[in-house]
Amino acid sequence: MKLYTKTGDKGQTGLFSGQRVSKADLRVNAYGDVDELNSVIGWCNVEAHKAGQTEMVAVLTRVQSRLFEIGADLATPRPADGEDVTAMVSSVPRVGLEQVTELECHLDRNSEKVKPMKSFILPGGTELASRLHIARTVCRRAERLVVALAEREPIGPFIVQYLNRLSDLLFAMAREANQDAGVDDVPWHNATK
Repeated sequence: MKLYTKTGDKGQTGLFSGQRVSKADLRVNAYGDVDELNSVIGWCNVEAHKAGQTEMVAVLTRVQSRLFEIGADLATPRPADGEDVTAMVSSVPRVGLEQVTELECHLDRNSEKVKPMKSFILPGGTELASRLHIARTVCRRAERLVVALAEREPIGPFIVQYLNRLSDLLFAMAREANQDAGVDDVPWHNATK
């Protein structure tokens, strides 16, 4: 099987529904950013594995599968009221409240492990923490694009919540990575003083 199809050579791509749209379409940008986030989390996972963070690896691997599902969800426009849904569209997995709650549980457990913050912190510390901070910022960008899409078209009702919780979890994981390595978080200092 060839990796190229030539169907996108004129700047269009196909959604799961079969509809062709511009590669610059907001929907395509939204699921593209989710795909980028998934790749960055994979990059974090490589370092988490090296650092012996087995629980973090398991959580991040599960998150990657969820992000793949979110990308599929975003690539599948929701039908308008009364519109017929094809079998492919109806079979797309959708992220729900259960997955948001799962992230909240991980976030609560993670927050109990680290020392309370005494100031704002800058991205940095260990290699793993730095990568997790990059993932957090990519997650926030994806969230902003998904919100913009949701203002124009219907999307899954829990996608924004999932991305919002995920960015918080990535921040908490970055702090955990530093703490476990015996490295302090990088405190913010007002540079104008």
